[in-house]
Amino acid sequence: MDSDIELSDNKHDEVSVDNGQDNNETIEEPKIGMSFSTEEEVRSYYMKYAKHKGFGVRRRNSRQGDDGKVRWFTLVCARQGTPKSQATSFLKPRQTERIGCKARINAILNDEDGYTLSSVILEHTHVCSPEKARHFRCFKKVDARVAKGREINNAAGIRMGKNFKSPIVEAGGNENVSFGEKECRNYIDNAQLRLGVGGAEALRNYFREMHKKNSEFYYEMDVDDDMRCRNVFWADARSRAVYQSFGDVITFDTTYLTNAYEMPFVSFVGVNHHGQSILLGCGLISSEDTQTFEWFFESWLKCMNDQAPNAIITDQNKAMQLAIARVFPNSKHRFCLSHIMKKFPEKFGSHSQYEEIKSTLEKCVYDSSSEQEFEERWFNLLDTYHLHENAWLGSLHSDKRFWVPAYVKDTFWAGMSITQRSESMNAFFDNYVNSKTTLKQFLDQYNSALRRKVENEAVADFNSFNTEIPCISHYPHEKQFQKAYTIAKFKEVQDEFRGFLYLSTSLLGCEGAKYTYAVADEIKVSDEFIKHANFIVALDEDPLEVKCSCKLFEFRGILCRHALRVLALLGKSKLPSKYILDRWRKDIKRKYTFIKSSYEANCNPERQRYDRILNCFYELASNASKTEKSCVKLISQVEQLKIEYLEDNSRCGSNTDKPATSMDGMTTSTSKAFSPLVVQSKKRPPSNKRKMHPAEKDLRKSSTRRLRCCEVESSQLSREDRADEYHESGPQHEAPQTQDQQSQAWTHVPNYFCTSSTAPPLQDQQSQVWTHAPDYFCTPLTIAPLQMQPSRLHLSDPDGGSHDNQLRDLNDGGH
Repeated sequence: MDSDIELSDNKHDEVSVDNGQDNNETIEEPKIGMSFSTEEEVRSYYMKYAKHKGFGVRRRNSRQGDDGKVRWFTLVCARQGTPKSQATSFLKPRQTERIGCKARINAILNDEDGYTLSSVILEHTHVCSPEKARHFRCFKKVDARVAKGREINNAAGIRMGKNFKSPIVEAGGNENVSFGEKECRNYIDNAQLRLGVGGAEALRNYFREMHKKNSEFYYEMDVDDDMRCRNVFWADARSRAVYQSFGDVITFDTTYLTNAYEMPFVSFVGVNHHGQSILLGCGLISSEDTQTFEWFFESWLKCMNDQAPNAIITDQNKAMQLAIARVFPNSKHRFCLSHIMKKFPEKFGSHSQYEEIKSTLEKCVYDSSSEQEFEERWFNLLDTYHLHENAWLGSLHSDKRFWVPAYVKDTFWAGMSITQRSESMNAFFDNYVNSKTTLKQFLDQYNSALRRKVENEAVADFNSFNTEIPCISHYPHEKQFQKAYTIAKFKEVQDEFRGFLYLSTSLLGCEGAKYTYAVADEIKVSDEFIKHANFIVALDEDPLEVKCSCKLFEFRGILCRHALRVLALLGKSKLPSKYILDRWRKDIKRKYTFIKSSYEANCNPERQRYDRILNCFYELASNASKTEKSCVKLISQVEQLKIEYLEDNSRCGSNTDKPATSMDGMTTSTSKAFSPLVVQSKKRPPSNKRKMHPAEKDLRKSSTRRLRCCEVESSQLSREDRADEYHESGPQHEAPQTQDQQSQAWTHVPNYFCTSSTAPPLQDQQSQVWTHAPDYFCTPLTIAPLQMQPSRLHLSDPDGGSHDNQLRDLNDGGH
């Protein structure tokens, strides 16, 4: 039983890759009785005719027989049909291109398994514009050479706006390209889907590949009972090694990528000896509840060999606070102070005494040097402005030990806060992540960002060893820091020495070798405000020990100006080693520098091989282009190589083994994990059936059929008429295209090697067939006799001309 198949347009644009270039040729109008070898040949012909006339083409419907062959099908004008608005409101209709145009052709299956046009309607009910036909969806193609260039530029982080401008400039204007920015963007988006349909499977494949390259790569995937992926954690080998040197203080950030790009990305971030952010593990989470955070913290702790950090900084979050208390009970936990203070306008913005309350609160938080002083100022604030019933202030006071400086400054925090690290994470993924970055794209960009961070650290190490910042004072303490610390940290030390200008000291007491000094300091808050503060410095000479009430050394690991000033007054020329932290030293060789991470190698071996081959081709093309003889020789050799490697690829196929690897203690399952959200693809799934080009099918037909058709057509057109036609329009050639047997994408070679090839002899005569080459490299490889005249190729043939006519003309012109 035959079945009717209604084929409707896709809702989204599909972008194809064009491996050749259309020629400007005279197109014969469709007529009833015109015959074609295949369905694809009919479509190709009508598309060329439509583009020449200036209208788009859609396939309307077809009927398929029991044997699977299409009995008939209809190609119509793109503006055929009645408009169907999908707008939610009839008062706001959407634009539509369908206005009921009747132009169409209908093709039916003939006795020779070809197709014959049974009905033709040429009249359109609208104006056709050949100059604007390139904007129709059916004609939008991304050139194969351009497509490869866009992929390379996209991998390099070039934004789509600039990425799209490159082929426009090269082609000499938008009118010379067959695609727009939207098609270029769609091609890049679709090109990133090659890892697979499921995001979870893409992650797992990525993790297995990384673990295969380096066994220290660690990952865990949390799945529910239905094998639906919930949470993911991973850390590369270098991050695990770095933690041994800089894992004393970390921040856990959940805000940057989530707020900016709606990606549930979370990360553990530390700081190295240059003050640069270092990634100590990251992942994707499905929710921000206590259970999720506990799973993530436990996975990270297991990855770091159960070595908990001394201190951890997070945003204010109850679920996170509970999870940290359970997983890291001995770690000092702190909220980011700036995040808390940023909430004040939201909580008190409508209060009549907003400015007064804000000023009093800031003094209470920032100027309290002790816990007792903070308590006194806090309750004075509540009493003065009658804020005892304010729930937000009540919750802050209950969590005071997590955020008030007077309570947390005794702990070493390496100078970190969530705000500083989040800003650094912003720079970390700058030019690598944008609002349209998919999960699969992020994996490649993640590796690129890590490589950049490693390079930045290497450059900072080089500068610290091979350059030097001159001292700004004659104090030996500064010289001691200059020799030991990295450039970045020595700059921080110099800031303290510059502060000597604003200090005044006075001796409060002396008991033997113990001194107590009062140090008055002028602190610049803004250009218009200088804050005066007093600090107490206690110094013991035996053994040498100094402490300041500002607690800068305990908090940041940098000795404060107040302590340095007292040491200078007492003539202490050398500091004890405990005041020069190994954490900031440049002369220590750390173990993680010997770790070779998996992301340091190119994660795309196919691209690496492509680049190696391309470099060889560039050199060959440069040498062979100097003379015509060497050019023709190289072209013929390349044509043979094209055939050879096309056959090799067809035999080898595209199957690759992906061994599954795992680590001890993994919670992942060997079965397939599904993505948290399943997104339907916009396109049909790829077919494994090989699409044969019409030219290839036509060449396989028997020679007897060619001769029979040749005799019929020879009576209709004389050799003189054909010669006149040739002189009027010139030879018309069209590029036969080849196709990979493993996919639906047309294969291609570098454009500067695309040229002509020699067709097999027909009736003991040699002919010349052009391949799909750009105009500036189309050089014919002529083997036929010199007196042979080229013939016009008619569009009724799939190659842009009839092989029957070609054979007849060769026989006539060869005498």
